Amino acid sequence: MPILDRALEPPAYGWMDKDKNLIIPSLKEILREFFTRLNLFRNRKNWLPFFSWLKIFCLLPFLFIFFFKYFSFGILGIAFVYSMIIMGTHGTIWYHRYCTHQAYKFRNKFWRHFTRNLTISIIPEEIYVISHHVHHAKSDQPGDPYNASAGFLYCFLADVNHQPIARQLSEGDYDRLAVLMKHTGIKTNSYSQYLRWGSLVCPYRTVVGTVLNWSFWYGAFYLLGGNALACALFGAAGFWAIGVRTFNYEGHGKGRDRRKNGSDFNRKDLSINQLWPGFVAGEWHNNHHLYPSSARSGFLKYQIDLAWYYIRFMNILGAVSFYHDSKKLFLEQHHGPYLKNKK
Repeated sequence: MPILDRALEPPAYGWMDKDKNLIIPSLKEILREFFTRLNLFRNRKNWLPFFSWLKIFCLLPFLFIFFFKYFSFGILGIAFVYSMIIMGTHGTIWYHRYCTHQAYKFRNKFWRHFTRNLTISIIPEEIYVISHHVHHAKSDQPGDPYNASAGFLYCFLADVNHQPIARQLSEGDYDRLAVLMKHTGIKTNSYSQYLRWGSLVCPYRTVVGTVLNWSFWYGAFYLLGGNALACALFGAAGFWAIGVRTFNYEGHGKGRDRRKNGSDFNRKDLSINQLWPGFVAGEWHNNHHLYPSSARSGFLKYQIDLAWYYIRFMNILGAVSFYHDSKKLFLEQHHGPYLKNKK
């Protein structure tokens, strides 16, 4: 079996039935799995998904403090831009195009560290990267950790229910998964540490890294605009952390075929290009599934790609030494023939 077939911890309800059809769990089954996997008292190996959601609950009070103590429409506008555009674009730049698909390379460790910490740290790289490789290998098929055909909550709670790595990997399989994280600069556990914690990353390093990141950004925001700005932007980060969990359900047509001729050229899965995620985060999802290793996914004239603009700018500065750009291939292989046939 390929490593991606066994990379993730299967949920209690399983990925597929005996006929290899997708299992669509009930609401009760999804919620039971969710709370079971967040229970640290039951198993210490639940620490990473628990920590991921703990960060969200730690951010939400900042949002309430802003609204009830420091509210202003000007700062609210800044918070909107920060969460929707800056954090959204950073997610595409760092987690999606670099950590998962290695669509570009940094000149040195400094620029990698700089880009990684460009915003408030929210999503653990391990949860995103490994599961996203599986998502591309099994897109809209049983085993896809956020298969939109199984419903909204199946996708929304996937970071806990479906995305953590398997906990009984052989040493060889564990090493293969660790290789998928090596370029990110994140130090992974030894195999014996993995058997103890059930994760690629060490809990102590992860917690300390988050504390340092949050401390830096709260201090920076405070110097720029006091507690009002700091609370607003930290609260906005929590809002983004919740909202981003809805993306894959929407980005795969809510499990239905919503692909449009002339826009969605990838026909191997249900991914679609959407204007809002495209404009605010460079996430033209159908294009991305067509050319996943491309540092640019906004191929058509109207497809603004802020993530690509950052990568290209960093390349001009010398911070990015190499990138893939599949726009020419897209125009030659898909859009050009489409226009020709249309005429």
